[in-house]
Amino acid sequence: MKEREREEVPVMIKERLVVIGGDAAGMSAASKVRRERPEMEIVVFERSPHTSYSACGLTYYLGKVVDDPDKLVSRSPEVFREKYGIDARTCHEVLEIDKDGSRVRVRDLRDDREFWESYDHLLIATGALPVCPDLPGGDSAGIYGLSTLESGLVLRRAVDERKPKRAVVVGGGYIGLEAAEALLMRGVEVSLVQRDPQVMTSLDPDMGALISEAMREEGVTLYLGEKLEAFESSEGWVDAVVTDRRTLPADLVVLGMGVRPNSDLAAEAGIELGARKAIRTDRRLRTIVDNIWAAGDCAETWNLVSQRPFYVALGTVANKEGAIAGTNIAGGNDAFPGVVGTAITKVCETEVARTGLKERELKELGIDYVTATIRSRTRAGYYPGAARMTVKLLAEKGSGKVLGGQIVGGAGAAKRIDTLATVLHAGMDVEQMIHLDLSYAPPFSPVWDPVQIAARKLVKKV
Repeated sequence: MKEREREEVPVMIKERLVVIGGDAAGMSAASKVRRERPEMEIVVFERSPHTSYSACGLTYYLGKVVDDPDKLVSRSPEVFREKYGIDARTCHEVLEIDKDGSRVRVRDLRDDREFWESYDHLLIATGALPVCPDLPGGDSAGIYGLSTLESGLVLRRAVDERKPKRAVVVGGGYIGLEAAEALLMRGVEVSLVQRDPQVMTSLDPDMGALISEAMREEGVTLYLGEKLEAFESSEGWVDAVVTDRRTLPADLVVLGMGVRPNSDLAAEAGIELGARKAIRTDRRLRTIVDNIWAAGDCAETWNLVSQRPFYVALGTVANKEGAIAGTNIAGGNDAFPGVVGTAITKVCETEVARTGLKERELKELGIDYVTATIRSRTRAGYYPGAARMTVKLLAEKGSGKVLGGQIVGGAGAAKRIDTLATVLHAGMDVEQMIHLDLSYAPPFSPVWDPVQIAARKLVKKV
């Protein structure tokens, strides 16, 4: 009897996903792939020592609203490795993408060792970089950005140990405002320098003026319309900020001049860039290279109001894009529809929010529009604690289609922006907005909600 020939057992080669960046988009994608494709190998390279943290919480850690930095971390690298089987390697920087060879060159920052890692799928989730101008004295100690958990820990430590009396915040956007509030809470005298004639350039000037007024009332000294030119230092530590008009003494400086997409690695690999030099993707988060994806603050997205490519750096968008990229990497077919540019923050007792397009953007697009601005209260006027609020609404002239909105006011004002964001997603006009069945009770709203009061005023102009 002949011996049976041994059957050859096929060797199963696992697909490998490499993720560059271990925060919102990167870890959302990795987690989604792990759920959908448990057999896939997943390696994440993160330059900092931390994964999956809340960058939005850094200013609240600085201000001691949150006193434990571990509370800002959703999942540690150890949890990803041990519980989810995701090889999360912190302190590893990707230096090069070889798209033809489907591999990346990586440096282990702990031992300065370099190696190549191959992939079947690559997700670029490198996030955004703070804008740091190359100016005289810019390398002085005591000048801080605020973008990663590590940078937040370093800044908090400096305030705790050095106990600065005077700080200068450069930049009047979200980070600048929140940093100013945090430093005020720490008893620091705060000045803010802004190149533009208003803070919060994401708002129209009339609404931005309300924020400037509120900041002055809280004790922040504003220097608007002034260009940063240099830093001065003593024994290597910053002691002054120089603008084109004056020199401001400073024991500490926080840069809040905005961010740019961290897309240089992709560009060097020949991957196409789009809006504001963010990585261009389709709605499935694919780049022009078949097996390379991009999501989060390094990638462009789509504006549902302007119907144009758009760039925005927000954790909400990054998490959603990461989940969708993960679905598609795992073999699914999902698409990210786009955003309307909704954002919210506060400075001390004043809340601010915006969504959609502002006047300057509408003019650039050549859209004929009308606006209405109303002043109301967050609750029924007779109910204790009713705070003032201002709502500005923008709509297309003729059609009445809502195009954007901005809100500034006291406690309870800003989250009403979600109503306007929903209106924009639905493509509603002002008339439809007036008839929304919104909730009412004196502790929460006047009988006509302020956003609908604005709509009633605006409909007369449409």
